[in-house]
Amino acid sequence: MPAYFFVDILEITDESKMEEYRSKVVETVQQYNGRYVVLGGQYEQVEGDWCPKFPVLIEFADKDQVKRWYNSPEYQAIVTSRLEGTRSNAVILEGLLA
Repeated sequence: MPAYFFVDILEITDESKMEEYRSKVVETVQQYNGRYVVLGGQYEQVEGDWCPKFPVLIEFADKDQVKRWYNSPEYQAIVTSRLEGTRSNAVILEGLLA
C-alpha cells in the first residue's frame, strides 16, 4: 500500500540551511524510489481553517520505504538543515490499496 511523507513548511527561518537541504533532498528521494506528488503550488481552501504555506507530498511504495528513506544515512545527513532552517510540520500517511 502506498505511503506518503507530508511536510508543510510554515516559515523559512534560515535560507542558507534550506538551500543546502534543497540541493540534496531530491537525490535522496529518488534513491529510495520516492516520487514528488505535491511541491508547493496554489491551493483553494474549501473547508475549515487550515491554510498550508508550502505543502510537500512525497509518495513511496509503502510505509516501510518511507521510514527507510527518512531514517537513511543520506537523509539524516541533511534533515537537520530543514529542521533548523524552517518551522514545519511533517507526518507519514498510509494510502489505500489501489
